Amino acid sequence: MYPIKKLRHLVPKTRPRLGLVFLFLLVFASPLWGGERQSLHAPARVVSLSPLLTENIFLLGAGERLVGDTVYCQRPEAARFLEKIGSVQELSIEKIVSLRPELVLSINLNPRQQIQKLRELGLRVEVFGQPASFTDICAQFHRLGELLGLQPQAEAIIAQAQAQVETIRLAVNDLPKIRVFLQVGASPLFSSVKNSFTHDFIELAGGINIAGDQRMGTMKTEQVIALNPQVIIIAVMGSENGIGAQEKERWLQFATIDAVRDQRVYPLNPDLVCSPSPLTFADTLLTFARLIHPEAIINLPPAKN
Repeated sequence: MYPIKKLRHLVPKTRPRLGLVFLFLLVFASPLWGGERQSLHAPARVVSLSPLLTENIFLLGAGERLVGDTVYCQRPEAARFLEKIGSVQELSIEKIVSLRPELVLSINLNPRQQIQKLRELGLRVEVFGQPASFTDICAQFHRLGELLGLQPQAEAIIAQAQAQVETIRLAVNDLPKIRVFLQVGASPLFSSVKNSFTHDFIELAGGINIAGDQRMGTMKTEQVIALNPQVIIIAVMGSENGIGAQEKERWLQFATIDAVRDQRVYPLNPDLVCSPSPLTFADTLLTFARLIHPEAIINLPPAKN
C-alpha cells in the first residue's frame, strides 16, 4: 500500500472534497484493516441446529449471539433458555425465519430439504459434517471460530486441547496395548469403528479397538465374547434412564470375558463420548486413559477453558 503522502498526487486538485473522500476510502478499506472489518461483519444473530455447535459457540465466548437452538441443546445451562426451533430432525422453518438470523449453523443430520428451504428463503446456512477423528474435531472448531470472527480464540482452545492429548498419548505410548470394546448403542448392539472419532479415544489412550477392522458398527454379543476385550466402556444414549447400568449388568453375565473377570466394565456419560468439543475430547481421553491404563498419568489435570 502506498504511503498517504504519495497518494496525494492521485487526488484531482479541482475536486478536493471528492479527493479526500476517495483517499479516506482507499486507505481505510485496505487489507491492513482486515481484522477490524472481520469483527464488524461477524454475525450477531446466530441459530444453532445442533447441541454440539451450541456448546462450542458458548465455549468460544459467543453465547450472547445465539438467538435460537434445538430442544436438545441443554449445555451449558444458558442454552436451555434460548428460543427453541424444534429438534435436530424436525425443524420449524417459520420459527427460524422469525428469529432473523444472520447465520444458521447446521449439521448433516438435519433434514436436507429443510436446509435447502432456508437457503431459498435467503438465509446463510453453514453445514458441518460428522467428525471422523480428533483432527476433524479441531478443524471444525477452527472453522466455527472463523465463521464467528473468533479465530484467535478457537486456535487457543485447540492448542490447549492438542497439548493435553499429546501428553496423554506419550504417557501411554510404551505401555502394553489393551483390548477395548467401546459400546455406543444397545439396541442393536453398536460399537466404535475406525472411521469414527470415538476410535481415537481408544487408540490415543493406549488401547486396541476390538471392532477397529469393521466397516459397520453393528455387532453381536457372540462377536464381543469371541474377541474377549480386557476393558468394556459403555456410552449409550439413555444412560440417564439407567440403560448404561442395565448394559453393564448384562455384560457381567459373561464371566469368560477378561473385562468381566477383572471387573473392568465401565458406563460413561454418552454426551462426553459422543459429542466432544476439542476440550471435552481431551478431558474424556484422560478418562479413557485412566480406565485403560490406571497405572499411568494419574495426576494429569483435565483441560480447562
